[in-house]
Parts: sequence; C-alpha cells; structure tokens
Amino acid sequence: MGPPRHLSLLPDLEARTVRWPVPFADGIELLLGFRGQRVVVLASGDPFWFGAGSVLARALEPHEWCALPGPSCFALAASRLGWPLETTACLGLHAAPLARLRPHLAAGTRLIVTLRDGASPLDLATYLAERGFGDSDLHVMEALGGPREKITRTLARAVDADTDFAHPLCVAIHVHGPGPALPLASGRADDWFDHDGQITKRPVRALTLSALAPRPGERLWDIGGGSGSVAIEWLLAHPSTAATSIETNPERARRIFGNAARLGVDRLRVVTGRAPGALDGLARPDAVFVGGGLSEDLLDRLVQLAPSARLVANAVTLETEALLTNAQARLGGDMLRISLARAAPIGPRRVWASSYPIVQWSVTL
Repeated sequence: MGPPRHLSLLPDLEARTVRWPVPFADGIELLLGFRGQRVVVLASGDPFWFGAGSVLARALEPHEWCALPGPSCFALAASRLGWPLETTACLGLHAAPLARLRPHLAAGTRLIVTLRDGASPLDLATYLAERGFGDSDLHVMEALGGPREKITRTLARAVDADTDFAHPLCVAIHVHGPGPALPLASGRADDWFDHDGQITKRPVRALTLSALAPRPGERLWDIGGGSGSVAIEWLLAHPSTAATSIETNPERARRIFGNAARLGVDRLRVVTGRAPGALDGLARPDAVFVGGGLSEDLLDRLVQLAPSARLVANAVTLETEALLTNAQARLGGDMLRISLARAAPIGPRRVWASSYPIVQWSVTL
C-alpha cells in the first residue's frame, strides 16, 4: 500500500499493490481490512518525523507492526546543503499554516519545511516577503532522493509565479531581511497583539507569565482573554504547551484567535462564554490566569475544577483587591502590588505618569 508516487518507483512485483486513498484517514480502515496478511505500507523516509508512522501505530497493536525508517527529507536536505540539523528548525507545514513559521523568523536562522504542493513555494515566498524577509535564501527541493530530484535556489522576493515546482517537495530557508523577530522573553511589546485596549500590558504580562511559570506539556486556562496575550505567550514558551482562552465578547474572541494564528500558535483554543459556566467540560489545567474578573463564585468553581493548579489573579479595582486579600488569608499564596510609572511630557519637561496599581495573587489551589 502506498500513494501513487511511491508505487510508481517500484519494479514489477508479484504482490498486489493498493493505492492509499485520499483523504489519508480512509486508508487506515482499508489497511485494517488486511489484518492477518503480510502488508508493507510505503510512507515517507522517516515515517515518525512529520509522517504517517504515529497515526498508523495508534491504529495497530504493538505486535502487528514494525518500522524500517530511511533518511527523512530533513536529513536529505541537510546533506545537500551541509547544514547541521541540530541547529536547524524542522517544521511540517504540508498540513499546517505558514504562520507557524513566525516565531522562527529572525535574521540568520535556518529552517527546513515540508510543503503541501507545487504551488506552496510561492505562498511561502510571499509570506516571507510580506513580513520583511524577502531577502531570505530559498532552496526548493523536489523529490529528494529519487530519480526526479531537483534543487532550485532563489530569493524569496524573486520567486516567479510561473515557476513550476513538482510535489513532493521541501524548502530550506536561510532567513535574511530587516523584518522584526518575535522576542523570546515573556512580555512582548503590546503592538505584537491586535487589541481594543483590553490587554494585559507588557510589564504586567511579564510578571504574570513569571508567576504562571509555564512548563513543557502544561495547559493554561486564560479566563477573560481580552487580546489573548497571556495565553499566546504561554504557548510561545514551549511547543508542547496547551491553552484555552475564555472570553465573553465574541469580537474579542475572534481577535484572540486571529492573534494566535498570526503569531504561529493556532493550537490555542478559544471559548466564547462566561466563566464559570464556560469551564465545564474543559480539560483540567495546570495553571489558571484571571485577568480581573475574579469572583467568589468563580474562585469556588476553580477550587473544584482545577485542584493543584497554579492560579494567578490580577486586580485593578478595590472590590476585586478586597476579594483577593480575603482569599489569600484563607488559601495562602503570595500577594504582589505592582505600581508602574512611565516618563511623560508636561510642557517642556517630563514627569512620571503613574498607571493604576495592580494587585496580583498567586497560589496553588
């Protein structure tokens, strides 16, 4: 069994050959119908690196299969260019949006990405150019390791819409250009996020992420998402993290999703609704952030729904501050008062313009 392009590379066989159908999932049921027979599935060189291996392994018992991996397209691409794979980002974009590139775009970085089809290199080049990285070197690699192998080097800004690239392909990218790189530290500038003023500002966000302390594989509930900045930065901390943003305003919920998609973390789940009711049925979190709307009812539900989770709640109003003070006396944790001031002009001179102080309570439930 295999896709037509794999089967076409085989010599004449006595064995029966079966084309893997489209969509891919339909082939799994077909494969399972051959149980009890000796079956070979032809997949990508290394089927467990952005390939079909893990999907097929989930459908079969451990004793039913073995894998014979060959060089992946990433290994083949690196071997053609002399790039060290351990310092080269490798992304599977054949079934994912190009925006997943965004956290990796910085001058001097190297990436190897798989793409969907022959039209995709132009889409990739356009994406890079529109973000200020049109001078990036692209190596478009078609049918690596096979008789049709072809490598085309060009600049992203120079890819011609009439150029005919053939699937399967991957592209190696050496990033160049003046485009802005997404900072690695928590507390990215506010202008990275589309917002209507409802946003946890950069310095407070940095302190909030520090208190939330994201770790690999952990899940966040961001209650009262606003612009989604806290949840997005949580996801940017590590590719294995997960997050759900709960927002009552449908327009803001759409904005949160747009921010997440644009910054390459489209795995953010956005729930339009009001907590605590909107929390029912969600996967249990490891951490919870409440950006200003904590109530006694919500706190009681969080104690029930998220035992042992790290809770960080910020308060601006005196009423919410009083709630946090009482909750801290009952449940413990740390209280932090954040007072910020920025230099601002007043006539020909400057003064410190103070923001509203914020009280932050962090506790393990």
